[in-house]
Order: sequence, then structure tokens, then C-alpha cells
Amino acid sequence: MSKKIYFKAVPFDKKLVTLALESGVDGILAQKGDLEKIAALGRTQVLDIKNFRFITIKKKEDEEKAAQLAISGEKVVLTRGVEIIPVENIVAQTQGVGMEASSEQEVATALGILEKGVDFVVVDGESAGELKNIVSKVKQDQGRLNLVPGKITQIAPVGLGHRVCVDTISLLSSGQGMLVGNSNAFTFLVNAETEDNPYVAPRPFRVNAGAVHSYACLPGDRTAYLEELLPGKEVLVVSAEGIAKSVVVGRIKTEVRPMLLISAEFEGRQGSVILQNAETIRMVGGDKTPVSVVKLQIGDQILCRVDEAGRHFGMRIQEDIREK
Repeated sequence: MSKKIYFKAVPFDKKLVTLALESGVDGILAQKGDLEKIAALGRTQVLDIKNFRFITIKKKEDEEKAAQLAISGEKVVLTRGVEIIPVENIVAQTQGVGMEASSEQEVATALGILEKGVDFVVVDGESAGELKNIVSKVKQDQGRLNLVPGKITQIAPVGLGHRVCVDTISLLSSGQGMLVGNSNAFTFLVNAETEDNPYVAPRPFRVNAGAVHSYACLPGDRTAYLEELLPGKEVLVVSAEGIAKSVVVGRIKTEVRPMLLISAEFEGRQGSVILQNAETIRMVGGDKTPVSVVKLQIGDQILCRVDEAGRHFGMRIQEDIREK
């Protein structure tokens, strides 16, 4: 489930509300008399703060009250200063719990409780200086993935096929790209078009991600086929260091191109991917630098992610599934 971030506009301050809207919050919490004028400032959720129950945890009875309110469907917000253990106890029992946060560090703590975190955070005017970083932490941060150096065992042209370019609405950096593969259990880091080359200008918003049938990793431990991606959907972008974030798709380009099968192995596990056969298509080498697919050699190392097979409509399941 996507995490939400709300800005508490109590008391109402037009400059702070405008900053919150420009930062990309999911909604504004305000008093009833201010809802209409906030709605006129931008297209966002404007919510009556009376519909949220702000609970201060000072003793065990407060923790139990917060849990029962959340279980009954109330939107519970744990106020600033709450200890971690009570939050863990509440989050373990129910969903729909939020926390106040005033800094990027507090947000990281709230989202990391019991590895799943609270469902939303609430910030206010005291957080104005860090608001954009806080929103980025909530909306984009997907933690760190373990990437491994896969050794190339096969490189072979396979003829023409439909390949998918994923144009995002973000500018990506060298070493960042998408995890794509013929199996969700073995995916390859395909670098965005960030590098200079003699043929076309860099397009750092684009990942030439591979053949239409390929799995692509999404936020929230999900996958999709490249052909299923649409504008407005989110995909997972990962750096050479394994730092993952969520970015939004702006456009999908599917065209017929010559394709290349690349296979690799890591500690007895094997996987493959089909990418366009062109100099501008790059993977990320074991040294964390982009390398063109036309320069790859058998035995070279490229960054991969090894996982367990088993997906149903993109969601992880426990089932005996074998993919090649």
C-alpha cells in the first residue's frame, strides 16, 4: 500500500499551504472553515481535521485506546514524541495508523517500524524547511535492494521483437535504471539513457527496458510485464548501490527492433533478459559503471538481483514456479 503524507494547516497559512502543495503532499488537513479556500489553491485532497483522532501516548491505556480506535475504522494519528514500542504494538494489530513527524529522520523511523511502518505521516508548519525532502522520503524512497555481480554466460542475437522504452517524469543519473528480466527471480539492472554517445543525445528520463514480455520490478515488492505499463503508473528505479525509489511513468514507446538475449549466472542461479541490440542500451557492470550491450563479453560481470520465483498478477505468492 502506498504511504500517504498530509500537511496539517492549523492554523491556516496560505504560504505554507502553497509550499505543501508544491512539495507534493497527498492532502491537507484543516479546519472546516478553511477547506474551501484551500481547495481553490490546488487540486488535492482537503480533509476536515475533525475526522482524524490525534492520540498522545503516555501510558498503556493510551496505546490500547489508539489500537481500538484504529481497529474500529477511525483515522488515528499518534502525536509527536511517542516511543517506538507502543507504535510497534499498535501497528502489529491494525492498519490505518498515522504519526506526526517534523523531520526526515522522524519520517524514516515512522516508515520503518516493524519493517512495514505506519500508513501515513502528518507534518505541519514546523517542518516547512524539510518538507520537500520529507515528501520525497514518503513518496519515493523504497529502501535498499541487494544487487549481486552476475557473470555473463551467453550473448546471442535473437531477431526482431517489440521492445519497450519507459519514459519517466524524473531525471535519472548514471548507474540508475530498472530491474528487468525473463524471470522475476533473476532480474538485470538496465541503465537509463544517461550516457553520452555519438548517435543520439542522452535522454536521462528514459530506460530502454527490453522486450514486451519481460518482468519489471515495481514499488511495494510487485512486478508487471513491460507491456502492461501505462502513463501515471509507478516503476522501481534502482541505483548501482541498490538504493531504490519509486518514479512515475510519463510515456511508453513500443517499437520493433533487433533484439539480443543475454544470460548470466550467480552462485548456481541462472537468468536471462532480452534487450534491444544497440550501442545506446546499457547495463550496469560489476564496477557499478554503465556498459553498452554491444561491448559485453562472456565472463563479464553485470549487476543483477536474485530473488525467489512466484508471482500472481504481480504479487508475491508461495508456489512452486519455474521460469527460464
